[in-house]
Amino acid sequence: MNKPKLWTKDFISISLSNFFLFLTFYILLVTLPIYALEEFNSSASQAGLMTTVFLLSAIISRPLAGQWLERAGGKKVLLTALIIFSAASLLYFFPTSITGFLIIRLLHGIGFGMATTAAGAIVADLIPGKRRGEGMGYFVMSTNLAMVLGPFIGLTTIQQWGANTMFVLSVIVAIGALLTGLSVKLTKQVQPEQLVIRSSFSFRSFFEESAVPIALVGSFLAIVYSALLSFVSVYANEIHLAEVASLFFVVYAVVLLISRPFTGKWFDQFGPNVIVFPSIILFSIGMFILSISNGAGSFLLSAALIGLGWGTLFPTFQTIAIQNAAPRKRGLATATFLSIYDIGIALGSFLVGLMVTKMDYSSLYFLSAFYVLIGAVLYYFLHVRKSAQQEVTGKKNVMIKES
Repeated sequence: MNKPKLWTKDFISISLSNFFLFLTFYILLVTLPIYALEEFNSSASQAGLMTTVFLLSAIISRPLAGQWLERAGGKKVLLTALIIFSAASLLYFFPTSITGFLIIRLLHGIGFGMATTAAGAIVADLIPGKRRGEGMGYFVMSTNLAMVLGPFIGLTTIQQWGANTMFVLSVIVAIGALLTGLSVKLTKQVQPEQLVIRSSFSFRSFFEESAVPIALVGSFLAIVYSALLSFVSVYANEIHLAEVASLFFVVYAVVLLISRPFTGKWFDQFGPNVIVFPSIILFSIGMFILSISNGAGSFLLSAALIGLGWGTLFPTFQTIAIQNAAPRKRGLATATFLSIYDIGIALGSFLVGLMVTKMDYSSLYFLSAFYVLIGAVLYYFLHVRKSAQQEVTGKKNVMIKES
């Protein structure tokens, strides 16, 4: 029996749009703090606000985008978001103060939050149900590749050709996200009976409840991932491995590329538990090896294990969030998952920043290895046990109806 087709034109287009979206994000993520420090003589805390304001606006906009997706469909939300995102990219040439830049970052974050939510919901509809684990894995890999290429391209551009060239490049890449998004054609339309009209404001209407438990697990583990994003290069300098620091996320991405065809298929064939528990263990072992690294070999080995562990966990968790929701709630489920996940990243950056004033990076990563294992317990109680209880309840209800 032939498998349903995964690599359609629309799947490739939305994956490319997501790649360009995140590539713009990472190009600016690593360069704007440098630009703020040099151009405006801002403080380190002001430069850090470049990222904080962006992420906060993205987090706030996602639930709103998720509700809009439920009412209007993915294509309209995606194109609106990408237009906002591209327009904001054009505005970076004009501010003459740090305040002006922060206002643009606020607008840019709104476009980013809406676009990533819409893209996640659209791809969930495009992927055949029997290949959802595999498809989501490949889709998320476009984010991972942007994470590797973005910082390298951004830093190289601003160092070699200056900030204006870097801003031109970010505009070109953002327009690439818009153009590839435009080429996506959705056959599934929102039906009138699927529209939910609410007469009054409800906080719960902005979140999909079924996605919250797995999102909390992802957010819990994202705190450790934020420690890697923020400080792994600093740690490499501390242990005299600065020359291989830039290879950490390259190895991470290469392992993802090699493993993705297998892990996604295993999810579809055997379910998430077969993937999640081993991945958490690999993530923990990777953090432990990182904490005791004293050479390039062990440092890059940790990157490979973390890539195989956390790099597999994130798309698995997002797939679970989507599968647990009703079809018309997938956009809201995507928004819920990503919002709670980003809170973990933001909270982690803050907490880890406080912790490194009290301990060295080696100790931080050593403790993180055991913290990650707690994630397995959290996953069991919030997902495995809860799913089993729901299955038993469902069977009882069926038996009652039949009798």
